[in-house]
Amino acid sequence: MRRVSSGGVRPTPISDPPSRSRDLASLVEDWRPAASLERIRARADLLGRVRDFFAAAGVMEVETPILSRAAVTDPALASLRTSIEGPGGGRHLYLHTSPEFPMKRLVAAGSGPIYQICKVFRGGERGRRHHPEFSLLEWYRPGWDHWRLMDEVADLVRTILQRPHMSEERIGYRELFMRELDLDPWCADTETLRRAALDVGLADAGHLDLDRDGWLDLLLTHRLESGLGRGGMTFLHDYPPSQAALARIRPGEHPAGERFELYIEGIELANGFHELTDAEEQRRRFMADLEVRRELGLPEPPIDDAFLAALASGMPDCAGVALGLDRLLMIAVGGDHIDQVLTFPVERA
Repeated sequence: MRRVSSGGVRPTPISDPPSRSRDLASLVEDWRPAASLERIRARADLLGRVRDFFAAAGVMEVETPILSRAAVTDPALASLRTSIEGPGGGRHLYLHTSPEFPMKRLVAAGSGPIYQICKVFRGGERGRRHHPEFSLLEWYRPGWDHWRLMDEVADLVRTILQRPHMSEERIGYRELFMRELDLDPWCADTETLRRAALDVGLADAGHLDLDRDGWLDLLLTHRLESGLGRGGMTFLHDYPPSQAALARIRPGEHPAGERFELYIEGIELANGFHELTDAEEQRRRFMADLEVRRELGLPEPPIDDAFLAALASGMPDCAGVALGLDRLLMIAVGGDHIDQVLTFPVERA
């Protein structure tokens, strides 16, 4: 889910230009759903089990806006932008890439544990496991850390997949790199990481110009991820501080971002944090993201000042996680392409 595009999408009147002419057979085929009726029913069953799980756990379902005045600053994510016309002129708004910021505002306002099932939108997301519009489950647990949240994620997945004895392993990010590649991601410089990429057969690595995190991400996604979660669940946890995102950083000999990702059969399903609650540190990270965007020539969206104000008000210690429901459904039904679990992919929408 870490792809970058220019974003900046604005609705235009629907038309059918001559260049889009297609034969009748193609038009007839396009009206049909990509997913089979069996898989459409499987999605309904999955959503029902999610809601039953959280009802039993005492977690409240909430809704937050899809549109926002602000957008995510993460350089690896591209927000889609739209415009709304009004008496005072047009306003630019962004389709959310995650409901994270408004949900944390609810936690700061005293909501207690909450969850949400929603559609989210990301530019540049298209492929076998990627779609620009996808279904996300996100939830927050005040008073919990990422370790306890991993327990609940595992319980939820076993419930949704109806595999009560599904195995689980947990491995640290540093341990994985040292075990599989014999290198320490906390210490290796860019040249060492480049050589490691070449050694494991990433032939194009010799032509790439990446920073340390870019090389680490390349090695993880192209060499290590495919082996994670084979026959069960793998939680990869404690990331380099530079990849903490919105997670706390635990001090020590090897400081680590208190973050985890869940993998099943080599597929990344979830990303969770022991949440950062320091407003000034969060603002600093936002500004650092914008500086990277500036250097890369990417759009610089407005930061979410309402979210920062919520943190400053005293958001309680909590843990939160986002889980991709389309990918989980792919695993549940044995699909190998995201279109197989979508009614109408973007090309048929």
